Amino acid sequence: MSPWLILLAIALIPAGLVYRHFVKQRRRKALLASSLSPGQREIIARLVPITRRLPASLRPSLEGKINLFLDQITFRGKGGIAVTDEMRLSIAAQACLLIVNSPAWYDTLRNVLIYPTVIRTRRDTHDGHLVREHDLHMAGESWVRGPVVLSWDHALEGGLDDSDGYNVVIHEFAHQLDSLTGHTNGIPVLREGQDYAGWEKAMLDAFHRHVDRVEAGYETLIDPYGATNHQEFLAEAIVTFFERPVALQREEPELYAEFSELLAIDPAQWH
Repeated sequence: MSPWLILLAIALIPAGLVYRHFVKQRRRKALLASSLSPGQREIIARLVPITRRLPASLRPSLEGKINLFLDQITFRGKGGIAVTDEMRLSIAAQACLLIVNSPAWYDTLRNVLIYPTVIRTRRDTHDGHLVREHDLHMAGESWVRGPVVLSWDHALEGGLDDSDGYNVVIHEFAHQLDSLTGHTNGIPVLREGQDYAGWEKAMLDAFHRHVDRVEAGYETLIDPYGATNHQEFLAEAIVTFFERPVALQREEPELYAEFSELLAIDPAQWH
């Protein structure tokens, strides 16, 4: 190939990248503006009843984001399970509920792995110079930049009961939001204008109160697993924000206000 053709090819590369970006953005915009079919709406209403409470003004946004999510994410069945449309729609609806009115998006996520039931794995822990192996049984797991791993039994159960304060899909996707900073540490990317100091104070105060109650053996509104660390507290508290919003607003008003500002929703008013 002549030097001139090589230079021309190099010069055209940025144009090609710009065109692909344009096509991708146009497709994204079209998906966000698209609606679900009546059959898809029926499946989501049946498997994720919390979506029935959603204000009418937010329903088009939820449907568009579900369509974008389904277009972006590959669902992979593990442990012999066959992935169905019901699984895809249930998981997508719960994941998109978190960001129904937020500019946040799961940009780096490409795969959701679905196991039929509890996920069994072995992990190493380091204790000084010793490495110990432990068997872990999990309902779900979230990795920075993906994937999200879910037990379908637990994901189905969590979606069907929208007031028990347990939801593995919302929990794991709260971790995905947390990890958009590049780290999962209980400090997500805050909304423009949201005060970091206010977020930190509300989170830490609520976390310490939660840990004290768990250690004292008291019953807690937020799942006791939230006492593990800051990131697990964030995930469990967000589950409570969606499933028991009135109680959370009453018990932890500052924390509720921070979540409401972060996600631009007020689920206490959906009841």
